[in-house]
Amino acid sequence: MTTTTPLVDPRVIGLAHYAGRALLQHVLDRHGMTFQQSVTLRLAAIADGPVGREQLVAGVTEALRTEAGEVHGVLDELIAARLLAPDGEAEVRITDAGRALYATTSGETAPLTARIYDGIPAEDLAVTGRVLTLITERYGTELAALTRQGLSP
Repeated sequence: MTTTTPLVDPRVIGLAHYAGRALLQHVLDRHGMTFQQSVTLRLAAIADGPVGREQLVAGVTEALRTEAGEVHGVLDELIAARLLAPDGEAEVRITDAGRALYATTSGETAPLTARIYDGIPAEDLAVTGRVLTLITERYGTELAALTRQGLSP
């Protein structure tokens, strides 16, 4: 039996996304973290020092295509857990505990990711990266148009 390689489409992209997210969530569950908390903590961890709360909310909102109110709630959860801390009136910073947790979860996922990507030619990864970036941009454009038309939920 011959199998044909599927063309990239929303289903193929979705299956890859959810497979990766499930693997990450398995790691995060061991540390009592949600996916949204992980994304938020990562953005704080890679920032050079304190980051504006609204800037962080905008980054997570863009990454997850979610509402700002939900992200503010996630920030409050991370502050309550002492993984982030207020820094002045409008900024937050990652705490030592937050940095340690980010390092731990990143360290636990790194070998899994390495095994998944092992053996895939760099050229294939480059093409895939370009195509997925273009698709993401186009989805963003369509979502913005629907939002402007008042068709968002």
